[in-house]
Amino acid sequence: MMRGAVTAVLAVLAIQCSQGALAAEPQFKLRASVDTSATHGRTLSAADYLKKLQEKSGGRITTELFHSGQLFRDRDVVKALRQGAVEMAIPGTWVLTGFVPDADVFQLPAFFGQPYPVVYAAADGKIGEIINKQFESKLDVKLLGPWLQLGYQNTYSTNKPIRDFADQAGMKIRNSGGAGQSARAKFFNATPNVTAWPDVPLALSQGTFDGLSSTDESLASAKLWESGVKYGFADREFVGFYVPMISESFYKKLPPDLQKLVVDLWQENIEAYRKSMEEAQTEARHTLEKNGIVFVSPSESALAEVRAKMLPLQDGIAKELRISPALLQQVQADVTTVGH
Repeated sequence: MMRGAVTAVLAVLAIQCSQGALAAEPQFKLRASVDTSATHGRTLSAADYLKKLQEKSGGRITTELFHSGQLFRDRDVVKALRQGAVEMAIPGTWVLTGFVPDADVFQLPAFFGQPYPVVYAAADGKIGEIINKQFESKLDVKLLGPWLQLGYQNTYSTNKPIRDFADQAGMKIRNSGGAGQSARAKFFNATPNVTAWPDVPLALSQGTFDGLSSTDESLASAKLWESGVKYGFADREFVGFYVPMISESFYKKLPPDLQKLVVDLWQENIEAYRKSMEEAQTEARHTLEKNGIVFVSPSESALAEVRAKMLPLQDGIAKELRISPALLQQVQADVTTVGH
């Protein structure tokens, strides 16, 4: 009986100790929302980050990824972060401009045709810093670190080949909206058209517009050669970015070591994620070429020449985009002298 009593006491102590350990190591649930498909580069990057976060935290942070808009579309995810309906998101800058107009900065002429290193330097430097401070203060979020690029926005056409910038004259070219894209189309004497992406294949096949502004990966995933796209003009109009963020209230609940981990882990992996996104766009271009789309790539000097001609329009475009004077000044100091 004595031995049984001792065993029972030890069992109770063991349970109490384990409960104490659990109390000392609370678990945090992190749900992440993206509206891209399971195979999209952003989704794959998010999945890799979440897997590593759960492992590196020793399971103290458990993670779950919802892709394809299963929880929220990007346009709704900021509100969801604020309300605690999700803990992490990586929305595109284009859905954040309503909150922070400066997020549209890469639509400025200074970035037209610029190579990735120049664009990354801006996003990771003082320009990105100005925008990130606004994201954190206005959206009640914690930025995890450098942004993840979607890729270059290029021009594509159906029946009329675009071999030079002048070939866009008289064309009706679809874009996703915004003063920067409209101004760019008009600069080349084209007529801007705004059509929602889900409606693009049908509109193309019906001849609603002659061409469109998009990315290689977007065209490949939608198989737009089946809708009549025959030509690609790799003019590198601008680079779209995704912004990694977590809810400020969730971040504040984490102990200091886990706060450090969520930030450090993203920063340790962003270079690999960016490389993967670049490779995805390259592979997408190969797919488009295999399906008959013929590409022309302007030279660096041709891109620089067009950029120089666009720059006098920059102040007016910045005003339409509601870019803050401080950010515009930073762009003029950091970027407009590069690449000429």
